Amino acid sequence: MSDTNGNGAGAGQGGAPALNALVQYLKDFSFENPNAPNSLGPQEKAPNISIQVNVNAKQLATTDFEVSLALDAQAGEGADVLFKLDLEYGGVFRLLNIPQDQIHPIVMIECPRLLFPFVRQIVADATRDGGFPPLYIDPIDFVALYQQKAAEAAQQGTANA
Repeated sequence: MSDTNGNGAGAGQGGAPALNALVQYLKDFSFENPNAPNSLGPQEKAPNISIQVNVNAKQLATTDFEVSLALDAQAGEGADVLFKLDLEYGGVFRLLNIPQDQIHPIVMIECPRLLFPFVRQIVADATRDGGFPPLYIDPIDFVALYQQKAAEAAQQGTANA
């Protein structure tokens, strides 16, 4: 009889490396349409759309990590805001037989990459349901985001030394 978990990954040490998504969930969500119904009419020009993305992670157990993808989006500026959207989407991931030096990059790159399609769909549905054309977010380069955060941390470490 084989010793496996529900995802088919080996439970013992020394097996093949594995990354399993145990659960995904909407942790926090807000959509505001502060100037409705006026904001839903024809606009003279295309709104400025700004999007901020952050990845956060927390170790829950030896092999389990909670990873969240936080996204803030806004269309328009100042008094002319069409909509504001705040979203935090999370997941719990299990990493098995991963070398210690590879855990942080996998948690901060691969896990958010697995969450992103769901975040993208929630944003598109919310903006459409809010009365606007769906906002389809371009794919995010999580490797570049990881490298940018690492460079910022190194810079802060040098500045604090």
